[in-house]
Amino acid sequence: MVNKMKTTYQCLWVLGLLVACSPNSKVSQSTPPSDGPQYLLTVGNENVPAEEFMHMLSKNREFDQQEDKLSKEEFEENFELFLNYKLKVKEAEALGMDESVEFLREFNAFKEDLKRPYSLETSLQEGEIRKAYSRMQDVVHAQHILLRFPGNSSREDSVAVFRMAVKLKERAEAGEVFSKLAEEYSQDPSVKNNQGDLGYFTSLQMVYPFEDAVYQLKPGQVSDPVLTDFGYHVIKLLDRKPNPGQVKVSHILIRTDPTDPISEDRAKRRITDIYGALQKEDTSWEEVCQLFSEDVGTKENGGELPWFGVGAFLKEFEDAAFGLTEIGEISSPVKTSYGYHIIRLEDEKPLAPYEELEESLKSKILRDSRSVLINSQVTAIQKSRYNFVENGPLVAVAKEQVTGQPKGLKDLREVYTAQNLLDSTLFTIDGESKKVGDFVDFVEQDEVVVKVERKEPFDAWFKKFVEISLDQAEEADLLANNDDFRLLVNEYREGILLFNLMNERVWQKALKDTAGLMEYFEGHRDQYMWEERAEALIVKVLAPEAEGPVREYLANTRYQGGLKEALEDHLSTLSTLSYKVDEGVFEVHNDPILKTLEIQSGLQEVEVNNKPYIVLLGKQYPAGPKAFEETRGQVIKDYQEHLNQSLISVLKQNFIVQINEDEKERIENIVVAQD
Repeated sequence: MVNKMKTTYQCLWVLGLLVACSPNSKVSQSTPPSDGPQYLLTVGNENVPAEEFMHMLSKNREFDQQEDKLSKEEFEENFELFLNYKLKVKEAEALGMDESVEFLREFNAFKEDLKRPYSLETSLQEGEIRKAYSRMQDVVHAQHILLRFPGNSSREDSVAVFRMAVKLKERAEAGEVFSKLAEEYSQDPSVKNNQGDLGYFTSLQMVYPFEDAVYQLKPGQVSDPVLTDFGYHVIKLLDRKPNPGQVKVSHILIRTDPTDPISEDRAKRRITDIYGALQKEDTSWEEVCQLFSEDVGTKENGGELPWFGVGAFLKEFEDAAFGLTEIGEISSPVKTSYGYHIIRLEDEKPLAPYEELEESLKSKILRDSRSVLINSQVTAIQKSRYNFVENGPLVAVAKEQVTGQPKGLKDLREVYTAQNLLDSTLFTIDGESKKVGDFVDFVEQDEVVVKVERKEPFDAWFKKFVEISLDQAEEADLLANNDDFRLLVNEYREGILLFNLMNERVWQKALKDTAGLMEYFEGHRDQYMWEERAEALIVKVLAPEAEGPVREYLANTRYQGGLKEALEDHLSTLSTLSYKVDEGVFEVHNDPILKTLEIQSGLQEVEVNNKPYIVLLGKQYPAGPKAFEETRGQVIKDYQEHLNQSLISVLKQNFIVQINEDEKERIENIVVAQD
């Protein structure tokens, strides 16, 4: 969508609408106080505010400095372009282009993209991104006890699990060893190996409620029970320290087999021998890794692993890797569930700046439970801001009428019509009613994706109906109260209409109207003339060693087509950077080399801008008319401009245009350089 958006936007400026392009505008001078909007133009029956013209002029210009200001001629030229632009938009609207399905689909897609930077959702997302990055400045070390809910648990079961979690918190705070409590009570499968110790981690590596609780603790503190999708957690914070950033390491791995008791001793002896060999100065890490490492994915490249930070690898491996302090330093053998490792530090770097991580953080946040939280917050704020009032009893009745129906929501209209509910109000937003009939229309249009999952179909669709209605209220608020957004949306709307009109009336017409194109060509033949021309092979000598061979080859040669290729074959032993060859028919007075020569057949030499040229001339052609195919591209371009000017002339006759000279003069005083 972004690429399409850029393409359409750039096409508008190809028309020469304005002097620059940028999605933002800045008007440094404020308009003087007035009783209402100041109109610069009236086109047909539409008043055009002065701020629209100022918005266009102000792209990449602030007009505070004298060098940013326009000349009087530039101002008048841009005013005329703006007027023509408005006439074309008015014509597109008169033709109903703004009501077509294609236009509405394209405009609404653009509008959603334009709205995103201004939306409440984006603001909350940015807040979560910055909070996550702020938390990433530290890494935390925690233990936990997990208590799961039994299958098909009831409310009483949930309460019992919660009470058990509270008792464990109290016992931990009373001084009992947390790891012992974890071993005895935690239902996390990994507790057998880690006694509830999660090692160091940072933001976005745990589920959000767990992370949120941990980052509010001080070292030594135990949390209240924390509810996640896994169950209730009791968490103890062991340590908090600055984030060490990322490391790049290589490793040599000797695997162990848990099912083979002998493999442990064999692996331990082998890794010890390898470690001893690596202590010798003449031992190559890369050779040892290739010969002995059992990590088939890395042994051929010296055991190198990707960059990683805290919380990305097994705790034992990670502790050893971050414990290395000098590039090239190797660890003593480290035991993990995979076997024994020797680790070498290759490089290290601090936590990346916010700007570098912003997009990846956003992507992670939108994939985890934070996105649900953000959506809930957006809806809650919108409901408060836009005075959302739900008719609870009616919603309950509407749901009851379709719950358990075999057709689900497929016969909504029939059901609600029978109950005389279609004109009843489900909720209001800023006093505007959304009725049952509006909800039925929304479901029948089926233009959004609604995830029903385990919810009742009615609940899922009604929730989405409320969300979209609130989004529409927010958009209306932005259009009414945010000048930047309103001007930008209007600019894109009119830009699409302008593009569509020009494509139909000018660009495509010039390509398809063969008869009109030929008629234009015949009527303007005097504009498509060749000046005096000559056949020529022009060799620019770029290095002295090329001059002799070129002159020698061309000395007794007559000009003929294909000579360039023959010459290049002859000079194959020379560097192609020692000369440059052009060949063809050139207009003599428009070519910087030929215009310095006596135009006659044969070999000539000349020096231009301190560079020697060797030129072989062929036939000469007098000035004369061009054939259509020789100038087709230029004729099409000129015909398009002719159609454009004809369109503007017709539109100026069809629409009454009035100019507010006072407003025009006010803007001129702001943007035009004073003598």
